[in-house]
Amino acid sequence: MTGSVDRAVAGEGRRTGRRKVLVGVAAVMMLAGGGASIAHGAADGPGGGGHAAHGTASVGGSADGQASPGGKADADGQANPGGKTDADGQTSEVGMVGGASRSGGFWMRADGVFSPPGSFVPSDALTYDTGLVPAAARIEVTQYADRTTTRVGTRLRGLLPNRAYGMHVHTSPCAADPASAGPHYQHSASATADPVNEVWLDFRTDRNGAGAAEARHDWGFRDGGARSVIIHDVQGGAGKRIACFTVPFSS
Repeated sequence: MTGSVDRAVAGEGRRTGRRKVLVGVAAVMMLAGGGASIAHGAADGPGGGGHAAHGTASVGGSADGQASPGGKADADGQANPGGKTDADGQTSEVGMVGGASRSGGFWMRADGVFSPPGSFVPSDALTYDTGLVPAAARIEVTQYADRTTTRVGTRLRGLLPNRAYGMHVHTSPCAADPASAGPHYQHSASATADPVNEVWLDFRTDRNGAGAAEARHDWGFRDGGARSVIIHDVQGGAGKRIACFTVPFSS
């Protein structure tokens, strides 16, 4: 009788052990889920409405009038799809999201976690200089467009504190070679390289390593012409390419 009890206890112990292993594997897979997430929305008209978006939730609320999760409209009339906010103001993951503006435009949001090229967990956000853009730093890029205006905004955290960075929209996706992102996107090709003809998002981080910028233009992107943003080590029209984030800008 005692032997049967011992065998039963041992069997239960093995089953419990297997359950713990499975739970542990699931937790590791969840922690490894870096990369980028994308949300798109399209307005049905000036009165709002909008369509459900494709993709998962983005990181970061809205401080600049861009569409942001949270379930309510912001001050500029952008839709705030459902979601929850964590302790530092970042939006936790939600399922399907969408957005629309009262002016009849559309919005896009993409966020990513920087990692070096060739990392175990692939990412659309690549850092080529971890001394200036550390691995695990975060970036969010938003786009809003209506009949008259295109706004591109960015928010970053986890960078060096109190430092100036340059940033521009580029023509091609990111790759291991920083040059793969191509040149700056220009509204008028071969014209001047300045914030009027290009999308410049130069910013300076605060004491916590967070920064933000927004650019506004009365023109939109050509279809497929804008595919990434590059972070440079200096502000202005040039500088070393130190990080890149592939972004599906809409025309």
